Amino acid sequence: MIELQGFGDQLLAGTLVTIELALASLLVGLVLGIAGASAKLSDNRIARSIANAYTTCIRGIPELLTVLIIYFGATTVLMAVASQFGYDEYIEISPFAAGVTALGLTFGAYATEVFRGAIQAIPGGQREAGQALGMGRMQIFLRLIMPQMWRLALPGLGNLFLVLLKDTALVSVIGLEDIMRKANVAVGFTKEPFLFYLLAAFIYLSLTIVTMVLVHYLEKRANRGLERGI
Repeated sequence: MIELQGFGDQLLAGTLVTIELALASLLVGLVLGIAGASAKLSDNRIARSIANAYTTCIRGIPELLTVLIIYFGATTVLMAVASQFGYDEYIEISPFAAGVTALGLTFGAYATEVFRGAIQAIPGGQREAGQALGMGRMQIFLRLIMPQMWRLALPGLGNLFLVLLKDTALVSVIGLEDIMRKANVAVGFTKEPFLFYLLAAFIYLSLTIVTMVLVHYLEKRANRGLERGI
């Protein structure tokens, strides 16, 4: 029988933190991805330029550096702003908030391209049909574009979320009590690196399998009408 020396509950707590971090980052990334794709496809040159700069910069920087820049940079910016109002106390952003921001920005940059490709794959005639029915731009997007975009983007988004799930381990370097942080503490105390790193790998693999099953279910649900039509 495997002896975890009391660190089983710690690994479970770290797993919950990892799941919370991944889901929060996913929500931020989806919002940024939809906004970025809309900006890239808009007629506004400034919006396109901002979206292009965002995706180019974020995708060109390693995720670990993004985490470190957000964590230490946000603290510097907040202290500089606070000092303008006479507040001289040290301000530190929490590792969780920094992780959500960094991973959300990264996910959003890649999701922007996924959403952009999905929107471009939708026939333009559907927008014209919506306009002919008297729909506004927001109605056309929500009722016609969004459902089809979601179906087309799901496979790509699923792959991005799997990458995001593993990238959560990077946030352990700034002190977040996630799976990797808990495993490192257990290794330092027990001197059994193989056991606890193997357990951490098993937990990540289990989360990946659950995610793949969920994504497959969502894909089948999104394609139900299409499959019957074929």
